[in-house]
Parts: sequence; structure tokens; C-alpha cells
Amino acid sequence: MTGAASNAVPKYGSTMSDHHVRVNRASWDEDAPNWVEKGREAWACTEPVWGRGTPESELKLLPDVSGLDAIDLGCGTAYISAWLMRRGARVVGLDNASQQLATAKVLQGEFDLRFPLVHGDAEHLPFADRSFDVATSQYGAAIWCDPYAWIPEAARILRKGGWLVFERLTPLVMLCFPTHDDSAPAEATLHRDFFGMHRFEWHDDDGVVDAIEFQLGHGDMIRLLRSSGFEVEDLLELRAPETGDEWSEDVPHEWARRWPSVEIWKARKER
Repeated sequence: MTGAASNAVPKYGSTMSDHHVRVNRASWDEDAPNWVEKGREAWACTEPVWGRGTPESELKLLPDVSGLDAIDLGCGTAYISAWLMRRGARVVGLDNASQQLATAKVLQGEFDLRFPLVHGDAEHLPFADRSFDVATSQYGAAIWCDPYAWIPEAARILRKGGWLVFERLTPLVMLCFPTHDDSAPAEATLHRDFFGMHRFEWHDDDGVVDAIEFQLGHGDMIRLLRSSGFEVEDLLELRAPETGDEWSEDVPHEWARRWPSVEIWKARKER
């Protein structure tokens, strides 16, 4: 399943350097202690949960993964990997941050579910071509990696007929984050340009870049997926639940009740 990595050098549509890989690794390593308990709670869930609390049984996004080879790209504490394993998949969890993987290893012991954890970058996957049947990313690679790099890599390691399911923030919410304060929540106003949307840098109080996200509009994402060999099967733009939630300070509940803050793509590899 996870044989030697291909010797071919991937060709990407982006000219950005790997600076964002190093920045995001440092950021998530530093923030890892804040995700231990959240990871533990997610591991304890009996089924996958998407968006701001919608269960898999309602959305029915995942295929029957029993007996399939699956990988979670940007697995964090590896709760998605655990969900897939409970459904019968042979799972690998990959993440850019070693401290997140350290938490995942602890939780594997607590819940007695063990599968390979790989410290790596989803833009340069250390796996052979056509190694997997399913690739997932809940935020993870879907927002922290350049889509012009990680989506062709996901296509490379998926077998024909394989599924790619990923969740990310919506283009709309990214445009509504104020430009004067990187810690300010989304507002009911467009602050950023739609055209040319791709790379978003977030700064600490000293003005130093401490996180880098990526986002494409729907048209660009569809063209990228199709050029990578995928057929888009579904795109779900999720509304926050009616009752208040504490999903994120960056996106207030009231905002997410009026407009979609998260979306899920489901695509299948045609070739």
C-alpha cells in the first residue's frame, strides 16, 4: 500500500516556495497542546462529524471504506483516521507537524487504535503512485497547503475510481476577514479581492507571518480538480446549526447562520 515514493518530480501550477510549509509546521507544533483535549473528544465520537457539527449519517459523504486503503492529509490528532479505521479502512495519517503527531500517538494508545503516522508534507507525498483508494482532509492540507501542489499529489497517489473528500473554509468567509487586524472575526462586509485569491498570510502582534492559508474560488477549484483527473461529485456549503456553537472565534455563529463558512468537496478520480 505505502510503497516507495515515486521518483518523478511533480509539476505544480504555483511558483510559491516552500516557505509556507516551514511557517505552518512551526505554528502547529507550537499550538499542538491546545488541541489535545479537542482531539480526544473527536476520537471519542462514534461517527465522523463535518462542518460545525453535522454528522456523517446525515450528509453521507464517505464511500464504503471497508477494506480500502485510505490516507488523511494533514491529519492533526488523527481523529479522521480513527473514524476511517473504525469503518474498516487500512489507514495512514500524515501531518506536517511532529507535535500534532505526538498527540495522535498518545490517543492511539488511549483508544487502542493503531495505524501508521507519517511526518510529511501533503505537497510532496512520500508514497508511490496509485497507493490509495480514499484521501481525506478536514482543513489540514485543504487549507494549509497550496492547492496547486497538494491536489495533483492527491490525484497521483489515488487509484482510478478513488475518492477525494475535503473540507475547508469558504471563499466567502475568507473575503470577509478584516485586513487591519488578523485576529478580528469575519464581518458582514467584503474586505478582500476575489480576483487573484490564492494565498493568505496571518501575522502575530509583532507583524511576523505566523500562518499561511490558501484558498481558491469555486471556478478555479473546479478547473484544478478536473485538470488533475477528478470529476466533482458534490459540493456542500454548510450552515451552522440553529443552536449556538463554539466552533470558532474567527467565524461567529450569527455569521455562519446567514452565510456558509465551511464547505465540503467530494471528487472521484476518473483517470
